[in-house]
Amino acid sequence: MDSGLRSITDWLRGVLAGWMGRDAERPILGSLSATDLGVVLFYVGITLCCCAGVAVYLRHRSKHAAATGGSAAELHPHVISAIGKPLYALIIVYGVYVAATPILLKLRPEQGSTAARGLLNALFETGALIALFWLLFRATYVVQARLAAWPLATASQIDDLLAPLIGTILRVCIIVVAVILALPLLQLPPAAESVVDKLTSISLIVGLSILLVRAVTIGKRLVLNRFDISAEDNLRARQVYTQINLISRIIYVGIGFFAVAATLMLFQEVRHVGTSLLASAGIVGIIAGFAAQKTLANVFAGFQIALAQPVRQDDVVIVEGEWGRIEEITLSFIVVKIWDERRLVVPLSYFIEKPFQNWTRSSAELMGSVFIWVDYNFPVEQGRVALQGIIESSSLWDRRFWNLQVSDASEKTLQLRILATASNSSRSWDLRCEIREKFLAFIQQSHPESLPRIRMDIPAAELPP
Repeated sequence: MDSGLRSITDWLRGVLAGWMGRDAERPILGSLSATDLGVVLFYVGITLCCCAGVAVYLRHRSKHAAATGGSAAELHPHVISAIGKPLYALIIVYGVYVAATPILLKLRPEQGSTAARGLLNALFETGALIALFWLLFRATYVVQARLAAWPLATASQIDDLLAPLIGTILRVCIIVVAVILALPLLQLPPAAESVVDKLTSISLIVGLSILLVRAVTIGKRLVLNRFDISAEDNLRARQVYTQINLISRIIYVGIGFFAVAATLMLFQEVRHVGTSLLASAGIVGIIAGFAAQKTLANVFAGFQIALAQPVRQDDVVIVEGEWGRIEEITLSFIVVKIWDERRLVVPLSYFIEKPFQNWTRSSAELMGSVFIWVDYNFPVEQGRVALQGIIESSSLWDRRFWNLQVSDASEKTLQLRILATASNSSRSWDLRCEIREKFLAFIQQSHPESLPRIRMDIPAAELPP
């Protein structure tokens, strides 16, 4: 115990004894006298006054900042919220320590005064350390709030993403340093210290893993924010989205795997189990190879899809006879959103091992075809002129190419094939439907006799009278 604090306590006891008279030194609560209780109450009052003074000062500073305006008015509430409670806790910890001094001075060595003083010192040091790091921990939110206001003045999105990450890193570092410094002060038994040490190591591994995951997520968002997958020409965006999503998920799995492995290696029992398993690694490897054959195939297929990109996010594909778009690519399967809102879930290995149609592999532009069957007397040239007006007046046509040809002839009808280009598969489908409707309406109105018909040659003798 500090000699200066002991001297102040003795001086206060003398002042109170002179003011209260001889009876002040008479024990009234165990070995504690009225002067001892008076000194305790004096220290408690000083502590409460300090807390009240700090509260008044902080409130005054907050009002002054609000009246001044500017950036200080926005930052000051965060500062008050951050330092207020930890500062009160620090004052109370020190006040309790000081208020316990008169009580400890009355204890004799045979009453455990040495142990009590050691315990009080340890509690004081631990409490003060906790309050101090609590103050630093809450101060990180002030730093983060300040960093969050800084990107508003810039157009870059990097600042918006890095500000939360910096705050998280500071908080994790403060927690780790606080735990490392607090452990020696607690003076725990060896068994308890071993448990706490393992818990600290596990917390450090978990915190580091969270920081790595956050960093990967921020890097992913930084890259993806540069590409708009909802744009009309989104080929490059789909390529980047597919690669980044797959690679980031693989990194997440790797971080989780190494975090679990590092945690298990902290326990000696797990190390012995691992050593014994290595003796039978050949048999275990064979069994695991057969058991995880499909899983490993999907993992390697994921790497192939990320690099070669036979399919990408938002690609239009024909899979198992179904038309749809690639909605989600995971580490084990791909979800295809079919045109009627159904979902087709396909393993990753399917897109490596089996053929499928990708309508947006190199471009979203498509050429659609429409087949019309007409009678032999249909004037093809007039139909071509009418078709030109239908296609060129449509907003769905991309102005690249169109054509009308007689593609087949049977014993009954002619087959007309109409070709027209569009910017993507959805517009191509709508364009084909529009051409079919309007061209059939033209035939019905202008050449109804050219609709498909069945001819019969009946001799005049067989006609009814």
